[in-house]
Amino acid sequence: MPPRPTRRQSIQWVMAAVAASAVPSRLASAEPTVRPGSAAQMQKAANAGPGYGLDPDLLKTYQPGDLWPLTFNETQRRAATALADVIFPKDDLGPAASAVGVVELIDEWISAPYPQQQGDHPLILEALAWLDAESKKRFQKPFAELSTEQHHNLCDEICFPPSAKPEFRRAADCFNCFRGLAASAYYATAEGWKAIGYVGNVALEQFDGPPQEVLDQLGVTQTVR
Repeated sequence: MPPRPTRRQSIQWVMAAVAASAVPSRLASAEPTVRPGSAAQMQKAANAGPGYGLDPDLLKTYQPGDLWPLTFNETQRRAATALADVIFPKDDLGPAASAVGVVELIDEWISAPYPQQQGDHPLILEALAWLDAESKKRFQKPFAELSTEQHHNLCDEICFPPSAKPEFRRAADCFNCFRGLAASAYYATAEGWKAIGYVGNVALEQFDGPPQEVLDQLGVTQTVR
């Protein structure tokens, strides 16, 4: 039997498929049915903070918390760090999620006073609260203090919403939202690009034009200057 792929390898394959199909880079978050609130509530959330307006000062360096208050308290941050590192652990493909600012980006995202971010806000907090509560119930300690095996034991129950038990379906949707944001954050970093083999806008040492077989197929002739 071939070895089971790691979580990071599985997400790497998903991200490659996403790139190939030109789907937006953000992975799917929770289903729309679990997004809280009416349109009026969403608008109220959007007005909860000043935001950065239509024309932010791109020459200024903003520090976390400069534009809006951040959300995570210490307990939530510890749980988020542990969960992000379960999804993206340090391995031969790259550093752990917590080492490249994934947790900070998620905190910044859910703290922003805009409808999409505020829609994700309660899902992320609910995911972290559920993990801590379930960890204490099963192992008598918070999620951040569990062993790797215990982390997997718990996360495997909610990592795929369609196969989650009915009583865990909501937690699975919330986990799905966290994973989508974590993947978007991780693969927006140089380390994440390297993990999926993305080269980016890098100049070639030498470019001799399209291959001859491509030119023949198109029926065109390459002009040599």
